[in-house]
Amino acid sequence: MAPRSSLSRRRAALEDAWARWVPGRVIERAGADSPAPATGSVTEESPAPPDEELTRSWLRSLRTVDPTQDSAPTSADAGARWADSPLRAPVEALDDELRSIAEDADFVAAVTDETGTILWSHGGRVMRRRAERVNFAPGGRWDEAHMGTNALSLALRTDRAHTVFSAEHLVAALHGWVCYGAPIRAADGRALGVLDLSTTWDRAHPLALATVRTLAASVETALRQRAPAVPGVRLTCLGAGRLVRDGRPIRLRPRHLEILTLLALEPDGFTHERLRCAVYGERAVGSSTLKSEMSYLRRATGGEITSRVYQLVSPLSCDAVDLAAALAAGDTATAVALYRGPLLPGSDTPGIVEWRDFLEVGVRTAVLSATDPEFALRYGEYAPEDLAVHEHALRLLPAHDARRAVATARLHHAARG
Repeated sequence: MAPRSSLSRRRAALEDAWARWVPGRVIERAGADSPAPATGSVTEESPAPPDEELTRSWLRSLRTVDPTQDSAPTSADAGARWADSPLRAPVEALDDELRSIAEDADFVAAVTDETGTILWSHGGRVMRRRAERVNFAPGGRWDEAHMGTNALSLALRTDRAHTVFSAEHLVAALHGWVCYGAPIRAADGRALGVLDLSTTWDRAHPLALATVRTLAASVETALRQRAPAVPGVRLTCLGAGRLVRDGRPIRLRPRHLEILTLLALEPDGFTHERLRCAVYGERAVGSSTLKSEMSYLRRATGGEITSRVYQLVSPLSCDAVDLAAALAAGDTATAVALYRGPLLPGSDTPGIVEWRDFLEVGVRTAVLSATDPEFALRYGEYAPEDLAVHEHALRLLPAHDARRAVATARLHHAARG
């Protein structure tokens, strides 16, 4: 635990920044009903919070949250949500450990769903009473739109673990708290909720964030172990090619993966001649060659391809199809999460090359148009030579953000290349 004197000084500095910054923004909002000012518009008399991510979160939160509210609003159906939640079984398996941490260290532990609604909680003697006063309990809405900046809302929004200390919380009723939250993800990467540990500000401890990360990872491991084999066919073709049928891998030659990918991406199907051009280009091949490939592919997929027009009988679950849909919907967060590299990177098949370029340009354009540095950092992992993406990440990252080291190293590597 950090010395109380240093925690007290930090809390006092944060309270001062909050008192000189937040009320003025509330007055601005109530006065002219004008949009919240940009981060860079804060003045010396009205200093911004010490962290740029907090500044952005406070500005977003102030659109819907009164910083003087005394508790979180309630969702009436939390009991039904918990009964149906995929998190229920793995969290209940950790019940003894979570209760022990809460009672022995006087924390309150909580688990939310993907909307930020608390589904389960347990607190120590002191924190239980504090939690009840602010509705940090099943049914409480703790997403950014309902309870402002806190560890749960930041973990949900950024898909990363966060600590929020004292007056870093937007809502003044939480200035006596320190909260540690880590996201919980399904096996396919979807956000399912957040696991949070909270206590009083004077009990802040550097190991608490590591603890909450470990507990969230335990829940994720249990989720993977409980997940049944996925029925049907799943095609993975971003970064690598793989076909899984009823949970079991199917061995396919590269040519068959290419054809299946094209059929998945173009559900209206291909005439024989158009598919031949998409697969072989200008190469001289007989019509029997493609027919033979299609016969083999039908056996591998269970006969799910029509013959007069080459077309999938039913839509195929495919990461590239999901990516194309995310781009069409303008959903950059989902697109970046799905992208794991170029479409079938070893292929020079004309149709695949065309789709590869389309998807790469789409994701890259969305990343360079976004203001969230996390998108550029994630995409940059799969685009090591892209100077513009790494430069974009550095422009967006605050000066003190530790992730700048990663972006700088990538930029240096790309520049040398």
